[in-house]
Amino acid sequence: MSLAARLDAAAFLSDLGVRAAAEWLRSGLVFMPTRTSMRADPYPFYRRLREGDPFHRSYPAGGWVLSRHDDILAVLGDRSFSSDERRWSRYPRIRGLHRRAGVPDVYEEGVVSMLRVDAPDHTRLRRLVSTAFTPRAVERMRPRVMGVVHELIDAVGTRREIELVRDVAAPLPVTIIAEMLGVPVRDRERFRAWSDEVVRTLGDGTLDDRRRGWSAIRELASYLEDEVEGRRREPRDDLLSALVAAEESGDRLSTRELFGTTVLLLVAGNETTTKLLCNGLLALLRHPEQLALLRAEPKRIPGAVEELIRYDSPVQLTSRMVLEDRELCGHALRRGQQLVLLLGAGNRDPARYRDPEVLDVLREDVRPLSFGFGAHVCLGAQLARLEAQVAFEALLARWPDLRLGDTPIAWGENTVLRGPRALPLRRG
Repeated sequence: MSLAARLDAAAFLSDLGVRAAAEWLRSGLVFMPTRTSMRADPYPFYRRLREGDPFHRSYPAGGWVLSRHDDILAVLGDRSFSSDERRWSRYPRIRGLHRRAGVPDVYEEGVVSMLRVDAPDHTRLRRLVSTAFTPRAVERMRPRVMGVVHELIDAVGTRREIELVRDVAAPLPVTIIAEMLGVPVRDRERFRAWSDEVVRTLGDGTLDDRRRGWSAIRELASYLEDEVEGRRREPRDDLLSALVAAEESGDRLSTRELFGTTVLLLVAGNETTTKLLCNGLLALLRHPEQLALLRAEPKRIPGAVEELIRYDSPVQLTSRMVLEDRELCGHALRRGQQLVLLLGAGNRDPARYRDPEVLDVLREDVRPLSFGFGAHVCLGAQLARLEAQVAFEALLARWPDLRLGDTPIAWGENTVLRGPRALPLRRG
């Protein structure tokens, strides 16, 4: 470890416990995702972690941090690990802290999403929702996605200064998911605002972040109560009506499950795509030879989207809980420990990809970990891919002189979903 890196690390040693400080002294590595440098560019640290301590014992994370592709894939595909955070040994203590701070609990409130429950509840919830996201159903949405993208580009008009998040990357996915749910046009800005706040409940946010996120969840739930009652009286041709009527083997979504599912669709279907569009376009603008290749051969954009997802993942990490004492990769795991799976690190593992630090839009056999794997693979992954493909095709064709603006990029603070808060661009 270089002297500069050690001096940088010393700045946060005072914030660590004794065991974490001892771990840092041993390896020079401590997983601290809230560090400013990690938000701006986590990949140098990921590389050091993957090379020096790929199965990293992390006291701040309360378990283990995995950074190798195959280790992460094995855990994601193993149903004997749990997605239910109540199985984490630290959960009762954290829950107590949140309760004293006035922060509700998703499990106690009954609005937990399918991402954080195991079978059989996960299986039932996923089955009731999945028909709206089959490849065929998603492909039928292509004309509408194209229409929204071009409407947004048209709205920019002749302006030379563009802010991608505000002008395209945020309104595109929220418009699509709102239309799917049947949300009136007048309420879509509220949906976007709720999404921005709800995402604060993810990752290592502050207690204030979580309080703000829960305030948005409650406002959204109150809004949905009226919408759900309206659909029960007069069903429409939209996803919310389908969720209200969803029935499989005599089972239905409860009202709270419906709220939790809608919150998931809003956040996952919105924030993930926004980050994907911004990270992807930023990567292309920083690699003009790759951008020129796609402009010359736009038919390569679908494959390029997979490489862009791999190169700078919109979803950086996920977690699983250990249900029973066991061994994994030569390490003794204990019941109740948490496994933090660094998807962004696994996507750049040289054991899986040749020259993984290089952006190569012609790369073949790209299967990014970003949308998960196994039973909990992201339900809306195909929709996110479709939106990205259509958006990049239109942006590259209609803004041929696009370049980065002069304002420094401000990165978001969320440790799970990574992307710029704003991406200033210029034409000409």
